[in-house]
Amino acid sequence: MSTQPNTIDPKEAGHFGKLAADWWNPKGSSAMLHKMGPARLSYIRDRIDHHWNADETGRHPLKGKRAADVGCGAGLIAEPLARLGAAVTGVDAAAENIAVARLHAEGQGLAIDYRQGSVDTLEPRAYDLVTSLEVVEHVTDPAAFVAGLAAALAPGGLLILSTPNRTAASRLLMVGLAEATGRIPRGTHDWDAFLTPEELARLVKDAGLEVTDVTGLAFSPTRGFTLSDNKALDYFLTAKR
Repeated sequence: MSTQPNTIDPKEAGHFGKLAADWWNPKGSSAMLHKMGPARLSYIRDRIDHHWNADETGRHPLKGKRAADVGCGAGLIAEPLARLGAAVTGVDAAAENIAVARLHAEGQGLAIDYRQGSVDTLEPRAYDLVTSLEVVEHVTDPAAFVAGLAAALAPGGLLILSTPNRTAASRLLMVGLAEATGRIPRGTHDWDAFLTPEELARLVKDAGLEVTDVTGLAFSPTRGFTLSDNKALDYFLTAKR
């Protein structure tokens, strides 16, 4: 097991644990994650194909590879990774989320190794792909968390992160409007904990990885969430070992 420190914030784990039963409801408290889903999965698939020179029409580009999704919630990313062929480990701080994730995966006929805990539960240098989406802004020590993600990557491995940017736009739309109107549960975000792309890139580089891509996740009332050059609201960052 990794010797990385535990970076779980009990308050954050409790907040998301209360949402566990509703996680798979596309119209429930996690509706925003469901709306983000197509853009997130499109980005992940593109980065997988690019990194391993995979056939973009292939159904199982991760066959024979190990993947870990850290901060997996109830499995919205872990399950698609399993369908792409990976042997998947899903890790979440909230035991309630892990219970729901296991039950849902079983119902889908998917064998996913779900673990309650943080990045320190992962074996070092063992995973070809590590994902952690909308998580780094919720941990106690982002630098230690990113270092833990990097430590879990196998040689030649790929790391994919996403997180809100710390901008006036994210304060207004994600913390102000979205939480005030109930589109995101109140108390989900602490704007001061958001990282800019430059800050996150620095943490990734300090962890010994090479940043290969930074892409924005934008929103429009007509098109919903789309991949974009505009990183003001949210963004993805990819790195490799």
